[in-house]
Amino acid sequence: MHREVYHGTITPMPMINVELKKNEHENATNLIRRFTRKIQESGIIIKVKGNRYAERPMSKLSEKVVALRRLTRRAEVEKLKKLGKMETRESR
Repeated sequence: MHREVYHGTITPMPMINVELKKNEHENATNLIRRFTRKIQESGIIIKVKGNRYAERPMSKLSEKVVALRRLTRRAEVEKLKKLGKMETRESR
């Protein structure tokens, strides 16, 4: 199912069906041309391309786990610096 992000929430994308019927004296290239024009007018491609790189937001639990890991690592580095086992980097 396609999803689009709308103001921070994930909502299902409405189904858009593009249907064409071949006219009596129409060749395949004209039918394909009409089909691509209908697809462009419907805006399906723009929505799909917009969702291509969308990432889901992290859950609250995983945010807390990452923050806790960062805090423990920072405390460990400070402890090693105080003991002289790690060099302090000069600020830029």
